[in-house]
Amino acid sequence: QVQLVESGGGLVQRGGSLKLSCAASGRVFDIYAMGWHRQIPGMERELVARINIGGTTTVADSVKGRFTISGDFASSTVNLQMNGLAPEDTAVYYCNVVQYGARETWGQGTQVTVSS
Repeated sequence: QVQLVESGGGLVQRGGSLKLSCAASGRVFDIYAMGWHRQIPGMERELVARINIGGTTTVADSVKGRFTISGDFASSTVNLQMNGLAPEDTAVYYCNVVQYGARETWGQGTQVTVSS
């Protein structure tokens, strides 16, 4: 079983920056992908960015050029640097890890609010 602890959400003005961090503990030896999703109330959860153990990243078109994901599988941590934030980025952001066997674990979520 994997436990996730997220940090770094908050309130920021348009154009500002935030960094989200997520640390995994427990059964982490078989994690092969880590990432961030977000959810706006009333809408489906969507992928923001993901990194796999080989270093390949997947980034949503809506945040390309503004958000950068980084991960350290040795320490089981994943970060999301968010620059150029806009009101439409306001959402609850969830850390997610995937283990071999397609087992997924989700964090509790952290609120990001961007004011105009």
